[in-house]
Parts: sequence; structure tokens; C-alpha cells
Amino acid sequence: MNSIRLYQKYFFIHLKSMMQHKISFLLTTVGQFLISFNIFLGVYFMMDRFKQVKGFSYEEVLLCFSITLMAFTIAETIFRSLDTFETIIGNGEFDRILLRPRNCLFTVLCSKIDLTRLGRLLQAAVMFAYGVSASSIEWNLARVAVTVLMIAGGVVVFAAIYLIFASICFFTLEGLEFMNVFTDGAREYGKYPIGIYGKTLLTICTYLVPFSLFQYYPFLYLTGKAENPWYGLLPIAGCLFLLPAVLLWRFGLSRYQSTGS
Repeated sequence: MNSIRLYQKYFFIHLKSMMQHKISFLLTTVGQFLISFNIFLGVYFMMDRFKQVKGFSYEEVLLCFSITLMAFTIAETIFRSLDTFETIIGNGEFDRILLRPRNCLFTVLCSKIDLTRLGRLLQAAVMFAYGVSASSIEWNLARVAVTVLMIAGGVVVFAAIYLIFASICFFTLEGLEFMNVFTDGAREYGKYPIGIYGKTLLTICTYLVPFSLFQYYPFLYLTGKAENPWYGLLPIAGCLFLLPAVLLWRFGLSRYQSTGS
């Protein structure tokens, strides 16, 4: 409970800091909205030309994309500091964090909360609302629960990737650009149900990096293209990806030596 209160204090500190430059905050937030809108236009023109892709209608694709974008945006807002962890290590800030009484990972997470991503979250919410209202999905309590699990599972999977990215920095002292394939890249190819990209990518996104466990398989159940109710619970299995990420963080932390900055 104390950690929750402390995180709330950090949250309001970041909010107050951003509100010192309201125009800059507003323009950055609008910019995030427009970037996502540009991606949406790509989906719109694609579906306007071909009407459907691998049996998925425009409304279903939009719903799938909005769920992925929503999960990614929430994760990026909360775990943004892990994406810039090489800077925290490089400037010596992490050495100071280690001297503080709170858990170092918690302190790192509190050091940066990127509220400008709310513009992208608004875009995702608009697409989600349209997808829900326009799709032919027969909504019930089970499907609502699956949707919530998909978003929550996506947040956890993206958080795990950010944590792995940060953990690698203990050894390299710099971020590895290829990790963006699993974050920003996942946001891009998450525009469509992952199964449309072929069996190889679907296998990778099932057993290596479990994107499909919160996106593709539960979405099949959500849209009625698969009757197996267990598909709807797969986002919970995807959350297990956080376990090796935490273990890697602890291993990297145990091997960390000061940068001397």
C-alpha cells in the first residue's frame, strides 16, 4: 500500500512537471494522436481496397489493432524508463538509485512516466469503440472478460520486453536497437491478427515472444472463428513471460558494476 501511495506521488509530480509547459505537453500529445492516426489510415486504405484479410473484416481488424495499440501504449506510459535505461546507467543515476531504501526497479519505474502517450491511447480508444459497435461480435460477459484479459496480458508482455531490454543494458551499458522490433515493431505488425503473416512468424510469436497469446488466439475466440474457450485464457499464459524477464533483471543486477560516471 505504501508503494502505491508513493507511486501516486511520483505520478502527480510528473504531471505537475509537464503542466509547467502546457503548450508543449498539448502539442506532443496531439502529435502522438496524429502518428497513430497515420497508421490507422494505412489500415483503412488497405481494407477499403481488399475488404477483408484472411477472413477478418475491416471492423475486426480495427478492433484487433486497437487492443494491441492500447496495451502497447499503457505499457509504454508506465514502463518508459526501462526503454531509456541505458541513459540512467550511463549518466550514473542508477548508482544513486541503488543507494535509496526502495526497491531499485520500483524507483526506476517511478523516474519516468510518459503521460504524452495519452494521445495515442485516445486514438486506440476511438478505434476500439468503433470496432465494438460496428463488428458483428455478439458481446456477452465472457467476451468482455476476454477483451480485458487481452489488454492486460498485452501490457504485461510489453512490460516484460522492456524489462529484458533494460536488463541487457547491465552488460552492454547501451541499448540494443534490435529490441525495437519487439516493441515498436510489434505495434506495427500488431495492426492485423498475427496469423495472417504465416506459420513461421506465428510460431515465433507463440513460443518465443508470446504476442499471439494475448492477440491472435484470444481474438479468434472473440470473433467466433474458434470455439475453444481456452483460447480466451491464453493471455494469462502470456503473462508468464514476465518471469524470465524478472530473472534476467536480477541476474544482470547481481553482475552490475558502477559505470564510474
